[in-house]
Amino acid sequence: MAKSKIEEFTKEEVELADIAKALSHPARIKILNILTNRVECITGELVDLLPLSQSTVSQHLNELKKIGLIRGNIDGPKTCYCIDPEKMKIVKDKYTKLLSKISSCCK
Repeated sequence: MAKSKIEEFTKEEVELADIAKALSHPARIKILNILTNRVECITGELVDLLPLSQSTVSQHLNELKKIGLIRGNIDGPKTCYCIDPEKMKIVKDKYTKLLSKISSCCK
C-alpha cells in the first residue's frame, strides 16, 4: 500500500478537506440545518427528524463533533447538541477565501 502523502499539504489544505469530508453526507447537512433553528437539540429529537436509526445519527453527530462544527453537552442521560458559532465563522471565512480565489481565476 502506498504511503500517505498528507504531510506534503498545508495545515489549511488538510483542514479544509477534513471539513468538506465531514459535510459530504446529506444527513450531516440536515443535522446542521436542524441545529441552526434551535438553541440545542437532544439526540432523540434528531432521530425523530431523520430517516435514520439512532446509532447512525450518533455516528453522524460524532463526525460533526470531531471536526468541531458542533458541540455536545451531556445533560444527565441525554446529550444536547448545538452548532459551534466560533468554528462556523472560521469555516465560513476559510471557504469564502478559497472560493474567492477560485472565482477570480475563472473570470
